[in-house]
Amino acid sequence: MTHEEILAQYGPREAMEYDVVVVGGGPAGLSAAIKLKQLAAEHGKEISVVVLEKGSEPGAHILAGTVMDPRALYELFPNWKELGAPLNQPVTDDAMVFLSETGGMRTPNFLLPECFQNHGNYVISLANFTRWLAQQAEAIGVEIFPGFPAAEVLYNENGSVKGVATGNMGVGKDGEPTEAFQLGMELHAKYTLFAEGSRGHLGRQLISRFKLDDGKDPQGYALGIKELWEIDPKRHQPGFVMHTAGWPLDNDTYGGSFLYHMENNQVALGFITGLNYSNPYLSPFEEFQRWKTHPNIRWYLEGDESKGIQPGKRVSYGARAITAGGLLSLPKTVFPGGALIGCDAGFLNASRIKGSHAAIKTGMLAAQAAYEAVTHGRQHDELEAYPEAFQHSWLYEELNKARNFKAWFKWGLLPASFMNGLEQFLLRGRMPWTVHRDKPDHAYLKPASECKPIVYPKPDGKITFDRLSSVFVSNTNHSEEQPAHLTLKDASVPVQVNLAKYAGPESRYCPAGVYEFVKTTDNQDRLQINASNCVHCKTCDIKDPTQNIVWVTPEGGGGPNYGSM
Repeated sequence: MTHEEILAQYGPREAMEYDVVVVGGGPAGLSAAIKLKQLAAEHGKEISVVVLEKGSEPGAHILAGTVMDPRALYELFPNWKELGAPLNQPVTDDAMVFLSETGGMRTPNFLLPECFQNHGNYVISLANFTRWLAQQAEAIGVEIFPGFPAAEVLYNENGSVKGVATGNMGVGKDGEPTEAFQLGMELHAKYTLFAEGSRGHLGRQLISRFKLDDGKDPQGYALGIKELWEIDPKRHQPGFVMHTAGWPLDNDTYGGSFLYHMENNQVALGFITGLNYSNPYLSPFEEFQRWKTHPNIRWYLEGDESKGIQPGKRVSYGARAITAGGLLSLPKTVFPGGALIGCDAGFLNASRIKGSHAAIKTGMLAAQAAYEAVTHGRQHDELEAYPEAFQHSWLYEELNKARNFKAWFKWGLLPASFMNGLEQFLLRGRMPWTVHRDKPDHAYLKPASECKPIVYPKPDGKITFDRLSSVFVSNTNHSEEQPAHLTLKDASVPVQVNLAKYAGPESRYCPAGVYEFVKTTDNQDRLQINASNCVHCKTCDIKDPTQNIVWVTPEGGGGPNYGSM
């Protein structure tokens, strides 16, 4: 049955009314909800706020490095330390290392641009921080509905956003309602704030419908892959933050990596690959595994029996797309009835590899605008005060300084390193001109016939691993009986175009083994979609060269369940 047929047979849907609906229970969405309630309490007003979170709990789908700049958190909760926010490990040292295949060259700390300096910041688990934010939100009256993904945007007759509807539950693989079927619910609001994270399913629709990206540079994305390890205390340096560039990526591929020493003998290792890479044989997952074999990285993970050092243990794994286009790719953030906040819009500062402080700040700015509108009797119009406040904020100033950071990489690592050093270190982000991007990430992929295949080493099960064992430690779970949430506009395209022209890149860019080409009984190629493996990174929705794959929300609560990621 189609969605319309299900509504006709089982509808109408139950509806709930709120002043503000927030889609997404990450740092941006929760900060917006908290700020709304804070403003209401401060002025003796009542305002109803609900947060929809597609994960099984707040934090379940949250994945980031993370080194957090607490500037915005101080604005939201000046007493965050007394409230027990899990920012326990201050940064103690920074290192920027350029890797060759066997060695590395560390940039002297006195030459590090301000964007690479982390004094005053904290190495944290963003998933645990999000859980703490959710506790603060509920304590002041915010309703949070975990396991209820917003699957559809609802519109008023005049075209303004009316709210959202949650997905139906209990639909079988064949698209037919089962005995466990439950119709989704409508949530209507005077204003709806979208905080779905990078490449938000509904945010993407809104940007297209309202032409929010007209006149902007094409958005730029990267794929971040992360592992959490427990290592021997003898090789643990609490608060040490290391970033690397260079090997194993070639000079023309944007990317880099991080190794953050957290508390409790844990280190977070991550690898970031720009999704504007051109070689369809490249696998971001395999590049990450290969990076861990570098002597400068392997040293932290492997044991040394002669010195009594125990080998490290991988605790968790995950992956997530990063919206990295910056200020030049930032769409218009408001439209009739709603706004985009956090990474749903793209406020991450790629030069600092930080987005959580921007998410908190933009959530607060949008909340201020929504509060003023609601308390003055307005609804379903544009919250113009939000982008105006952003233009006058410290966040705008910060992002403006970093506006060229990623664009310089169109000329390769060495020219980009030189120009970013000039711009960020000598000119303090005040470059007199701007460098633009001219095409989206999926358009950079070259035909396989023009590229050299990449042969990756087999995993050893100690330092390097395969995709399936990695997905296992991400605690990913989807009902096997639900329809695949990875949909194809045209089922013939993967074989006839992607496989024939690009050697099937979806089997490599996916970090979870969702896509694989298999032979049918009559020896024909077929794309098999293992949707239950999906970690919701959104890479396929971004990098598919034909833009034939569309990620939609699965049944509530499905996906990864990240612990301290």
